[in-house]
Amino acid sequence: MNFDDERPLFIQIAQAIEDGILSGAFAEETQIPSTTELSVNYRINPATALKGINLLVDKQVVYKKRGVGMFVKEGAVDKIRSARKEEFNTNVVAKLVKEAKKIGLTAGEVIEMIERGMAK
Repeated sequence: MNFDDERPLFIQIAQAIEDGILSGAFAEETQIPSTTELSVNYRINPATALKGINLLVDKQVVYKKRGVGMFVKEGAVDKIRSARKEEFNTNVVAKLVKEAKKIGLTAGEVIEMIERGMAK
């Protein structure tokens, strides 16, 4: 957790678990860390950890097995990728295009810059 980050801790928890799902650390139909484990590892209030996990439940990325814990839902990887692509388009690409137009870059120049960045 980055306590200096302006994002609330529960959002950071949810994104960290999503990152773990995308990387394969938490495969579909496998268990994720409990709220107790998260609160102990990150030294945060268990309610904060629960709030982060509940975000993922609301997004239908994880589900609860009563008495066992929280598990990654089948199809979670595709759901997370799709949501993040949309967020990327809205939060990054739209701003990039707006700035590129302001400073007079062509689409070709922007693509070239992106390709150079991706190659690194």
